[in-house]
Amino acid sequence: MLDPIRPGDRGPAVEDVQQRLLVLGHDLGPTGIDGVFLGATHTAVCRFQSEHGLAEDGIIGPETWAALVDATFTLGDRLLYLRFPYLHGADVRRLQGALNALGFACGTPDGIFGRFTERAVREFQANVGLPADGIVGPDTVRAVEHLRHVWEGKDPASPLALAVAPARAAHALRQTRVTVTWAGPCGKAVAERFVNLAEATDPDALVALHEGDTDTSAGIVVRVMCDLKSAPEGSPVVDVTADTPAEGRFITAFAAVTSAHPVVVMVPADAADDEHAAQACAVRMLDGVCAALSGNVGPVVP
Repeated sequence: MLDPIRPGDRGPAVEDVQQRLLVLGHDLGPTGIDGVFLGATHTAVCRFQSEHGLAEDGIIGPETWAALVDATFTLGDRLLYLRFPYLHGADVRRLQGALNALGFACGTPDGIFGRFTERAVREFQANVGLPADGIVGPDTVRAVEHLRHVWEGKDPASPLALAVAPARAAHALRQTRVTVTWAGPCGKAVAERFVNLAEATDPDALVALHEGDTDTSAGIVVRVMCDLKSAPEGSPVVDVTADTPAEGRFITAFAAVTSAHPVVVMVPADAADDEHAAQACAVRMLDGVCAALSGNVGPVVP
């Protein structure tokens, strides 16, 4: 926008403003988008300015125009990535809310794509088997929107605000065959405890321990390891090394799993020697797997 748009102006620029106001739910009166900046359009502009802490002068100057553009971005309209000055807008705020609810903490959704948001994006991308480059392009948007039924309607400011099934629900372990493999002593320690917990929860659980690689076409394969360098390329990765719930990350990873890749679960390197750490990881795994299976999450379609 080169020049301010003032009451009484007419033309395509006014139509653009009216279209954005209409998208935001403002009432433009019976004439709607007519390219004339009078009456209901002027009232809507003043209301928009008031809602966004702008001077209520009814004029579309640079600040009001920038706020209108920010407010009408939808996720997928543009690439989102870390730069300075930071990218900002409603699309960033929607992304932050979705990631928060899925368990990838961005902090309070403020619509600003800063370092915390970029870190959360990288973690989410790794979790769904995408290149963890921190750039929100079509593939990342598709993965987020595929999980809309999981995060939509949840508190966008609260990480792990998921309404998931109760942990260790017996029926969840009977729904899908899960084969658990491992790499290294740390992986074996956690994998064995996970399977023992699952079988103790439900003797009919479709969970089995398998040494070495296995065919992923037989169901979901979970590979437990502590060295990400040896993980199969393109596999969704769930990190359970932190002492925090992992339900959201398992739901995300199970939604992204395909017949070609296992779900990789990262555990601490000391799990082989620390029984407490190994058991804690196994419990978080079981909670996460049950949550994912209870949600009936299907794989992402390329």
